[in-house]
Amino acid sequence: MNESETLPAGAPKPIFDRLVNEAHAIGKEVLAANAADVDRLARFPNESIDALRRARLLSAYVPKAFGGMGLNVVQIAKVCEVFGQYCGSSAMIYAMHKIQVACVVHHAQGSPYFQSYLRQLVDEQRLMASATTEMGVGGDLRSSICAVEVEGDSFRLTKKAPVISYGEAADDILITCRKSPNAPASEQVHVLVRRGDYTAEPLSTWDTLGFRGTCSTGFTVTSHGKAAQILPTPFADILAQTMHPFSHIVWSSLWSGIAIDALNQARAYVRTEARKTPGETPLNAIRLAEVDRVLQEMRNNVATFTHEYHDLLMHAPREALTSFGFSIRTNNLKLSASQLIVDIVGRAMLICGISGYRNDSKYSIARHLRDAYGAALMVNNDRIMKHNATMLLVHKEG
Repeated sequence: MNESETLPAGAPKPIFDRLVNEAHAIGKEVLAANAADVDRLARFPNESIDALRRARLLSAYVPKAFGGMGLNVVQIAKVCEVFGQYCGSSAMIYAMHKIQVACVVHHAQGSPYFQSYLRQLVDEQRLMASATTEMGVGGDLRSSICAVEVEGDSFRLTKKAPVISYGEAADDILITCRKSPNAPASEQVHVLVRRGDYTAEPLSTWDTLGFRGTCSTGFTVTSHGKAAQILPTPFADILAQTMHPFSHIVWSSLWSGIAIDALNQARAYVRTEARKTPGETPLNAIRLAEVDRVLQEMRNNVATFTHEYHDLLMHAPREALTSFGFSIRTNNLKLSASQLIVDIVGRAMLICGISGYRNDSKYSIARHLRDAYGAALMVNNDRIMKHNATMLLVHKEG
């Protein structure tokens, strides 16, 4: 199978527009209705994920050849932005699931095992999680201590992962590890482990400032399965071509959604204030105009890079996705979006004043602000800046 010919091409605009409207309806009726409780209790948003399953949205990026919706990355980014407007934790879970789906779609379609898996994912609306970080490597995704041991057509592995978002609720987990016990730390593979074939011993709890509903507990995962569950593409290529750009696109998109809702809260507050003095524009309306400009900048940055990535996927050789220039632009998107969301939400809170600061106000932006501060920590911005600095020493823009 030529995977480049079976990447999701996207739904026609009328069909996708209806899907966006459906996503908004799910957001209003389910995600937003449970967001406060999910946040307060730091619990998994079961209602949200069940609603997405019913809407068949967990397989939205799976190509139509396997029964999925066949949405492209631009459309997936839009859906993530929509969900971000209603519940940051639910949107993050959906986005991270989509990253794992993309890894399989982009890099394993030639495998009979993964062809069958994609069909099963569609039929059962399976939820995929990821275990890339590992205790002892300091957050470096390109280094593993654990190794997969293959004997005949079977494998076994054990990994100590300090963070596995929604790990307890996931049906399957994609795990990075060394290719073999004798392989160097950077010679990695991606292994799909299935519920029922692994045990997960908790290493930590999840009681955080924001994104509390992602339930990103740490686990020691011990698993066995078929050797066919190892993705055929080296993880270095999966990371460069898919996981790295796809992650920053869907994360930045849902952060944009959070920023949109914060601004909508501020707009509603200003309108209420305006009604008190008919014919006079409230002073804080000036702040509203200022922050709207910043939000537009953020959304334009996300849209520009997302369209670039989509075009490269569809028309360019895969080597174009491994260039220093593309990697730097990918990193810059994340750096910019993770900083702008804090700026936008903070400005929205200033507009709403104490009403935005209160947890019990209909104009509350407290959850938005707490979620916003998590953005810079998801692959720490300092680490990203260091990578960019290293690449810029040898890269020259053409």
